[in-house]
Amino acid sequence: MASQDDQSDHGGEGPEIAILFVVVAFFIGTLSRQMVGKIKVPYTVVLLVIGIGLGSLEHGTHRGLGALGQSIRMWSKINPNLILFVFLPALLFDSSFSMEFHQIKRCIIQMLLLAVPGVIISTLCLALVHHCVFPYGWNWSISLLLGGLLSATDPVAVVALLKDLGASKKLNTIIDGEALMNDGTAMVVFELFHQMAMGKHFSPGDVIEFLSKVSLLALGLGLIIGMITVLWLGFIFNDTVMEITLTFAASYFAFFLAQSVAEVSGVLAVMTVGMFLAAFARTAFRGESQQAMHHFWNMVAYFANTIIFLLSGVVIAENILRSQSFIEARDWGYLVLLYLFVQLSRALVVVVLYPGLRYYGYGLSLKEATVLVWAGLRGAVALALSLSSCFAEFRLFMQVSGNVSEITRAKFVFFTGGVVFLTLTINGTTTQFLLRFLRMEKTTDTKRLVLEHVMHDMNMKAVEAYEELGEDEELGPADMTTVYKYIGCLNQFGRGHHPHGLAPNVEDSRSIQLQDTRLRFLNGVQAAYWQMLEEGRISENAALLLMQSVDEALDGVAKQEELSDWTGLRPYVHIPKYLKLLQSKRPFFPQKLVHYLVVERLELGCYVTAAFLRAHVYVRRHIRDFIGETEVTKAVIKESEDEELEAKRFLEDIRLTFSQVLRVVKTKQVVHAILVRLHHYIRSLEKSGLLEEKETVQLSDAIQLELKKLLRKPPTVKIPKGSQVLRDHPFIAALPDHIQAQLVSCAKQCLKLRGNVICEEGSRADGLWLIANGVVKWSKRNLDKNRSLHPVFAHGSTLGLYEVLMGMPYLCELTADSVVQCFFLEASKVLSICRSEPRLEHYFWQESTLAISKIILPETFELLAMHELRLVFESSSTTVSCLRGEVVELRPGETALLVDGFIKRDESDEIIAAPSAVVCPHRASLQASGNTTCVHSFTYLNVLRFSDGSYYGSVLDVVARSRLIIVRCDLFTATSSMSLLPRRSSLGRDSFIQRARMSSFDRKPRSGRARSFATFFQVLTSAF
Repeated sequence: MASQDDQSDHGGEGPEIAILFVVVAFFIGTLSRQMVGKIKVPYTVVLLVIGIGLGSLEHGTHRGLGALGQSIRMWSKINPNLILFVFLPALLFDSSFSMEFHQIKRCIIQMLLLAVPGVIISTLCLALVHHCVFPYGWNWSISLLLGGLLSATDPVAVVALLKDLGASKKLNTIIDGEALMNDGTAMVVFELFHQMAMGKHFSPGDVIEFLSKVSLLALGLGLIIGMITVLWLGFIFNDTVMEITLTFAASYFAFFLAQSVAEVSGVLAVMTVGMFLAAFARTAFRGESQQAMHHFWNMVAYFANTIIFLLSGVVIAENILRSQSFIEARDWGYLVLLYLFVQLSRALVVVVLYPGLRYYGYGLSLKEATVLVWAGLRGAVALALSLSSCFAEFRLFMQVSGNVSEITRAKFVFFTGGVVFLTLTINGTTTQFLLRFLRMEKTTDTKRLVLEHVMHDMNMKAVEAYEELGEDEELGPADMTTVYKYIGCLNQFGRGHHPHGLAPNVEDSRSIQLQDTRLRFLNGVQAAYWQMLEEGRISENAALLLMQSVDEALDGVAKQEELSDWTGLRPYVHIPKYLKLLQSKRPFFPQKLVHYLVVERLELGCYVTAAFLRAHVYVRRHIRDFIGETEVTKAVIKESEDEELEAKRFLEDIRLTFSQVLRVVKTKQVVHAILVRLHHYIRSLEKSGLLEEKETVQLSDAIQLELKKLLRKPPTVKIPKGSQVLRDHPFIAALPDHIQAQLVSCAKQCLKLRGNVICEEGSRADGLWLIANGVVKWSKRNLDKNRSLHPVFAHGSTLGLYEVLMGMPYLCELTADSVVQCFFLEASKVLSICRSEPRLEHYFWQESTLAISKIILPETFELLAMHELRLVFESSSTTVSCLRGEVVELRPGETALLVDGFIKRDESDEIIAAPSAVVCPHRASLQASGNTTCVHSFTYLNVLRFSDGSYYGSVLDVVARSRLIIVRCDLFTATSSMSLLPRRSSLGRDSFIQRARMSSFDRKPRSGRARSFATFFQVLTSAF
């Protein structure tokens, strides 16, 4: 590691003393990261200053640091090439792998302009300064060498700052991508001029050949290693350790193979590997694996930056102190002059290339160009190069050639370290003020509304938490005032207001608000895709296409265009004519062949379309609550609904022509979801201590094998007969066998096309409809359209049963919103079974309430899918039959659904008729929202009051014989908040399921088959 003379100076200490510097560096790095948040100085600046201080103490006080000083001296004399091979691959791969490939594609020309012509212009300008302005008599080779050394930018601190202040994403991508690419260019240029300085002569043809070989071969080598890595990752299944190890080995192997074996650019090779993985292995890492990968590479890059900047500071101090006789007073002035010329050369590069930067990619505004000029920091790469072979072989060349090697070497280190220090300290610390001066961190009206909503919900959650935790039997109550005093975030942001009551900011134009809302909408859609990938609802290929479509739509939104994420999916979502021919000529072709071709060709389109529709529905549900009922919100929601039309038509065509494809896709989703649910269940048992590690591993391995089998050998599903489809409907499946037989024999199967009216509002209820497949939309006259954002019933719904039991007309109009497969049961047959089987009366009423609850109380039940709603009523509801004169008292968190009869509020003459709902929320919810207990029906909304500020419950008087179904609504979450509540799924599958299963209410007994079906249904439902 060091020469014999140097080793003799270590006082007999062995090489193990070198580890001390690493340990101290990590302690210093930890302390620096803590200081950064308080003093607002880039982390790398602090490390460089501390490194200079350590080097000054050691080399300026004659080893005053003892053992640490010996360790520092060993590291300062380490083989310079080892610095590059150990730290550079980690920094390069972390930067390239973390970039979004779509952003890279759009900005690639801008990056190349800055990385190739920009580096050449900067190198020539700085070389001209070194040769003509500086009085050192350096020849062109030496001048070009230092110019190339100072051309590598490292804007790590600036990029982090841009993200914190909310600058545009395109500016982050351009600056980060430029730094990544010109690292490779600068190293190639540096290597060329380094060989020139070593005495090797190059003709113009030799220069072109050298640059082509070093660059193109490096790119080819990176592509080969990247493809091998992606293929290898395809054979690794849910093994985070192996995935991380493979990416780590690929990055370092690419750098070593390129730099040492092929003698081409290792930087370009590693950069290519990272970008290739970012493009084609983006969805291979998800969930815990994605988080682990992200944390691992962040940690590796943090370690590399800590060592490089700290060691660079030590080496800078050492060389300056050792070369005091070579560094004159005028050199400090020339250092400042060089810093100014570096800024001028950077400005010249941006000005010369500005037409191209503005025309290509996302374009570049004058404000962004100004930030681009000021963000040209020098850092890790320049320092690593200065510690590399330049000062080993180059020094040997200078000594052999008889030139003033020590003076030139000293000034090289002085100017390189000085420019890095000045750019980091001046540019890095003042960029935030430049951004504020240019008003690039301005908060839009939409962002203000979102922040107000979050603050409002934070206070609401704090009040709810206090209600749950503020008092117990052992310790008594807590002091509310003190609690709020110590919740700093609430004191800092204030109590907040609901955004619906906030006036819009007149300074923000409608176009800006529209753009911001569309961006948030698409970001929510992309987040939903990631969650669906984690849950197994979409394949990796489908996820890549969906992510890419959102990225392209975001580009359009940046140009003030409407939502267009379906446009990127359209080429993959269509039915080829040859498949229709195969389907029509099925007797002439083997059935298995037809099934294989149809499923393989259309499965991807079904995944993509279903995910697209689900994500848009989910985001529409939440964006109105987040931003409020504004003209902008309505416009964006309308754009989303318009985009859905073609997607729905595609699924309708599939359902009509190739229904087996949809069944295969759904079957795979259910199998995957159940296996994932079982995996989480096993992990929860391990955390609770009920399973040992060995047992957990054994059970997890069994589940992983099933998941691997599902991916390698997807299921083939036969289309069931109509009678079997009807028997699988939840309403029919829970009935006894003989009742099932009666209903199946008299049911009429129907196929409704999109737009067909199933039943009209006010018409005679001559039967009920069981929805087996498809979506049905409901509408009602004289009902506020804004009350229900998504008024639909999906498969598994039982519609019209309530009207049949009550003998009243249909309450709303039902229209097919897609191709709907349904079954019609005549009212006379249903009523006959109800009279002959009195024990089923309770079940019939409870089933009828499922659809009614979505109509009369959409604020609470609309977000729940039908299977979730059925589980809520199964596990957390009770039916109450009351006679005239009786009193019903609701507890906080309960909702009473009046399905038959008349009631009135205590001390009020207003009569409430069925169907209606009485909601009795918690006091905390009312305090936070400003509402009180309320009564919902089709036509009115009345308020019950609190007495003396305390909640006493809701008391209802029965006017005539009535039937109520009381549901514990506090056992589940049906809220519009996307981010504040724990969710099992981003698609509205709230965590109420697990809590609902822990609750038990007295219910009338059901048949054995009904109980067994309900148990299976709970297990199956919990998988979604």
